[in-house]
Amino acid sequence: MTTARVDPRGIGLRIVVVLLAVPFAAPLAYLLVRTIDEGGFWEVAGDAALLGPLARSLGLATAVALATAVVGTAAAWLVTRTDLPGRRALRLLLPLPLVLPSFIGAFALIAAFARGGLLERILGPLGVGTLPQVDGFAGAFTVLTLLTYPYVYLPVAARLRQLSPSMEESARLLGSGPLETFRTVVLPQTRAAIAAGGLLVFLYVIADFGAVQLLRYDTLTRAIYSNRLVDPPVAAALSLALGLLAIVVVVGQRSVAGPVRSDVRREGGALVVGLGPWRLPALGFVGGLLTLALVAPVAVLGYWAVRGAAEGSSRPSSLIGNPERLIEPALNTSLASGLAAIVAVGVVLPVAFLRGRHGGRLGSVADALITGGFALPGIVIALALAFWTLNSPGAVGALYQTLPLLVGAYALHFGALALGPARVAVTGVPRALDDAARTLGRGRLSRLLSVDLPLMAPGLAAGAGLVLLSAMKELPVTLLLAPAGFPTLATRVWSAAEDAFWADASFAALVLVALSGVLTWLLVVRREREFS
Repeated sequence: MTTARVDPRGIGLRIVVVLLAVPFAAPLAYLLVRTIDEGGFWEVAGDAALLGPLARSLGLATAVALATAVVGTAAAWLVTRTDLPGRRALRLLLPLPLVLPSFIGAFALIAAFARGGLLERILGPLGVGTLPQVDGFAGAFTVLTLLTYPYVYLPVAARLRQLSPSMEESARLLGSGPLETFRTVVLPQTRAAIAAGGLLVFLYVIADFGAVQLLRYDTLTRAIYSNRLVDPPVAAALSLALGLLAIVVVVGQRSVAGPVRSDVRREGGALVVGLGPWRLPALGFVGGLLTLALVAPVAVLGYWAVRGAAEGSSRPSSLIGNPERLIEPALNTSLASGLAAIVAVGVVLPVAFLRGRHGGRLGSVADALITGGFALPGIVIALALAFWTLNSPGAVGALYQTLPLLVGAYALHFGALALGPARVAVTGVPRALDDAARTLGRGRLSRLLSVDLPLMAPGLAAGAGLVLLSAMKELPVTLLLAPAGFPTLATRVWSAAEDAFWADASFAALVLVALSGVLTWLLVVRREREFS
């Protein structure tokens, strides 16, 4: 038995982690109860007709995770460690593709390439004829890569701001070039952050439904959705398999992530690498990434919104004709997602401390439960919480369709987004500083407030930003668990799109993007600058 496992200073922390981890087991417990009651799990799992969707889900998730690991890491290094022009503004813009729901990104892609769409109007006068098809694997891979690379970019950028430049300076003095220094010095120290972000991307993709549905790529989530009404036991069994798959992926990810080296950046700031003749290509890479991931979808949405405003609408419920109808959804979206970000960080931080400072199986189990919740489709999370609240007496039963339950559902679903950056932030703080503060007579709370939190702030802010942006666009959880008369921007976008009111859907989506940009600045970017 190791000393860390019997350290009495960790007993209280373990009790807190157990209490916090129990709610994260509710969705899996719901699926187990439903599957046992209905039976037939092994028959469903062994059905050859489902092996194809499973293989396609795994292939798409792996491809997107690898692509985002490269793209997100490169973007983070360019805007934090080089003299790239406009890097301050780019730091604000690079996380914003997260605010676009996958179904909106897929819709924008389809609308851009469709007959009579925006690209045909632009390229037609230039003699361009038939445009290529954008559905299937290629379309899903493109949309999901462009919309999920910030899951890697944010934790990697936070980790890069924590690193001491001394080792990089030593490598440069010994004759290593920027790329060689990045490969031999920076990359090993950011591997845990890259792996954490890549894991989130993988889990996001295998649980995504909106993009693959619109782009007609038959994955496991489409099988769950198609069976949810006609064969609920099959849908429950498939969802359980998805959750178990997520846990397996989490365990495997830990074996390749490796430990995080504890370094604190010195007062002089990080080493800035001069790009020289590569400045223009690097700027082209980041600019092209933002153009495809943010500018192009927003341009398509703007095209439909402007077209709708020009044509006008006599419908009383029209958002284009009555933009004030979006004020309440915008306020509700800000409130619920902001609270979810705070709650999620507060809940996962003790788990990150237990994993990073004490280790042991309890931390691993809690980590797996939290991460597994992210892989489950939002509709499964919502159905699980609805089931437990409706079948519980007293105060628990009264939580159904209340704001606390909605915020809790967001935290359960997106807690993994805060856990990865929090774990990297905790393990990135040198234990020597904590020991020195203890020697000077500082209590546990004082050390947390004066030593740990200031150093962890960039990573925690990155995690909070991920939860915030994801909760703002969450749809199934909001539809099933939101209080009556509590519209959000995501539900406004979806209802307008379902009714084929593309102008209204585009206008609401643009408001969502603008609001997310403001909140990202106030809650993430500005806070990161204070600690950078």
